[in-house]
Amino acid sequence: MHTTEELQELAQRHVWGHFSQLAPTNPAEIAVIERGEGAYVWDSNGKEYLDGLAGLFTVQAGHGRTMIAEAMAEQASQLAYFPLWTYTHPMGIELSARLAELAPDHMNRVFFTTGGAEAVEAAWKLARQYHRLHGEPGRYKAIARNVAYHGTTMGALALTGVEAIRSTFEPLTPGAIHVENTNRYRCAFCAAGPECTLQCADDIERAILREGPETVAAVFLEPVQNAGGCFTPPPGYFERVREICDEYGVLLVSDEVICAFGRLGTMFGCERVGSKPDLITMAKGLTSGYSPLGGVMVSDRVAEPFLGEGEMFLHGVTFGGHPVSCAAALANLDIFAAEDLTGRVMEHEAAFRGALDTLADLPMVGDIRGMGYFYGIELVKNRDTRESFTEEEGERLLRGLLSPRLFEAGLICRADDRGDPVIQLSPPLVAGPEEFDRIATSIRTALVESMEELSS
Repeated sequence: MHTTEELQELAQRHVWGHFSQLAPTNPAEIAVIERGEGAYVWDSNGKEYLDGLAGLFTVQAGHGRTMIAEAMAEQASQLAYFPLWTYTHPMGIELSARLAELAPDHMNRVFFTTGGAEAVEAAWKLARQYHRLHGEPGRYKAIARNVAYHGTTMGALALTGVEAIRSTFEPLTPGAIHVENTNRYRCAFCAAGPECTLQCADDIERAILREGPETVAAVFLEPVQNAGGCFTPPPGYFERVREICDEYGVLLVSDEVICAFGRLGTMFGCERVGSKPDLITMAKGLTSGYSPLGGVMVSDRVAEPFLGEGEMFLHGVTFGGHPVSCAAALANLDIFAAEDLTGRVMEHEAAFRGALDTLADLPMVGDIRGMGYFYGIELVKNRDTRESFTEEEGERLLRGLLSPRLFEAGLICRADDRGDPVIQLSPPLVAGPEEFDRIATSIRTALVESMEELSS
């Protein structure tokens, strides 16, 4: 066994982290997370951390679930791998049927992938082929929202509305159009007004008309938008979007890579926000992160033209619907049922929000928003004017001050600047009031110390 110092040095030389500096200057700063239990993880030095981000919006059922591990081991010993290319296997069939039972009534088909970006890619390709089968090959474009994150593969990245991570890889997959998001705190249409005017929804219609309805295949929307800090939809938003999509023959995709499987308090996020999509993309919480798996739930209407003799969806990935991953997902869903994890989120949602609301007295806290176990805290330079930090100030605040202080306090969360500076929180669904209080206390301490440092 390697010591912690040896592991850190090996990581510095060999591990290429995602969205991370390739070779950190000081290997001692590399955190080596070694084990987990419930809502907590421990590093190789034995230090405990509250996992306030559920890994990466993923570990819904909590860490250390031997039931899931045992189901995976049993499946691996029986059939470790077989593809869903022409053939199938019992785990893929069982999981498809279970998901159809849990999804909205009109969703009865599942196309499996290995992760979220692959699911988004598959959904865009599926929408394009659907329209082609309907005699409309010109419908290839897709609409997504500003600052929204849909993944980093070339198609998903085109849909992603975060300029800072797009520009390096341009030109991207053609056909992505971006519209206003539902950030009421900074909305160009109604932030200063008494209520939302749903101009953010109407902006989708304006984009369809500007591009030409005959060219638009789909609209991709998260139930609660992740990037930018948990933008919730205003009342009537998804109902209006559904009307627009129906009027112009455009498919509605609910991107639930984060929002499905209890994150918002319902099995699928669209149920919580009143959305009626044609496709649902999913990943992350489907297995609680115990094994990679994603997929697309497909409505009966979208599946119908593919039922013809000789028709097929011309897409596939080697490990989509991997039998061990499907076994992990089934065991994960068994835990959801036995412990009513979605009900637990609804039961404790107010307590979580209440703990975060105790931070509202801090001058740097501009807005607290979200639902379920998914919240963002937007940080501002001036709360009265809602003035945000400059790029240089935001970098110092998030990377130089807040992130290290929160980590030192034993809280794993995300200090993010894809948009305005925010702290994002997404704890495992097994977390409760004790964890909420610890989250709020850690953030308060880190913010107070950071404000003092900035002012000096």
